Formats: sequence, structure tokens, C-alpha cells
Amino acid sequence: MTEDEKLLRLFQARDEQALKAAEQRYGKLCRTMAYRILGDRLDAEECANDVLMKLWNTIPPAEPRSLTAYVSGITRNHALNILRAKNKAKRGGKQYDAALDELSPYLKSDEDLEDRLGTISLQDAINRFLEMLPEETAMIFLARYYSMQPIKEIAMEHSSTVGRVQMILKRTKEKLRAFLKEEGLL
Repeated sequence: MTEDEKLLRLFQARDEQALKAAEQRYGKLCRTMAYRILGDRLDAEECANDVLMKLWNTIPPAEPRSLTAYVSGITRNHALNILRAKNKAKRGGKQYDAALDELSPYLKSDEDLEDRLGTISLQDAINRFLEMLPEETAMIFLARYYSMQPIKEIAMEHSSTVGRVQMILKRTKEKLRAFLKEEGLL
């Protein structure tokens, strides 16, 4: 049984140890993602704590296939809600804005991109798409578009060049567009 499966069982059993285990496993990820969107460490810490409570309140009934993707999605959406509430999009959100600008041409539609990214069907399709990718490609995509990491940082983490990471992202976005068209979401 994987760590995520054990963690899901703790949540489903309503065992309070689930919160501690989730903090240990996903706390840093949540704080990092939130900080990249919010640009403020205290806001990021508050967001990460809120994410733990959202996990507690949503599992069950939710039974996510990928706990990492589920936590990442909740973190991203909650951080964006905090950012909107503060009405300060420029306050440290540069990586978010840059990543969203890069991704938006591949997800063009008549609807607002942020609203589309928040829909369950689109999220489910993107999750299925990511599961089909080679692990490194999926990790690079997630690092850029979920965690809002700068490309240079991603390249360093993957012992790669900036150009190679940019090419992987470009090709992956093109594949994502084709996949979403096949799924009838574009």
C-alpha cells in the first residue's frame, strides 16, 4: 500500500492523524505553490492550513485517484481565491501570470481561462492527459503550470537546459490541445 493510499484511508476513517500526515507529506508543496501565486509567506502558510481543512472536509466523499493532483488543485484554486479576494493580482503573482499567459493560447475558448481551468470536466481531462505522459514530462508540466515554478528552476531540478524544458512544455501544450479537442472540451 502506498503512502497516499494510507493517507486516504486515514481521511476516510476520519482519523485526526490524517491532518498531521497530510501536513508532513504535502505541507511544503502547498506552501510553495501558494507562495508562487500569492507572493507572501504568511498568506501561503494560511493557504496551506486552509487546504488541510479542505482535505478533511472533502475526503470523504471525494476519492481522488491522485492525491498529489487533488492537493495541488485545491491549493492552486484556494490561492487564486485568496489573490482575487485581496484584489492585488500584481502582488507577487508574476510567475502565475507568466504561466497562465503561456498556457492560454493552447486552451482558447469563448470562456474565461480561469473559469475553464476550474471546471471539473477540464480538470479530469487534464489529469487523464498527465497520466498518459512520461513521468519527467508530467513533472515538468506540473512544476510549471500547477506549482508556477520558473522555467530556469525547473531546468535545474531536472539537470536540463532551459531550452529543453521550454521545448518539452511547448510540445506538451500542443499535445494537450489536441487531446482536449478529441475530448470535446475545446
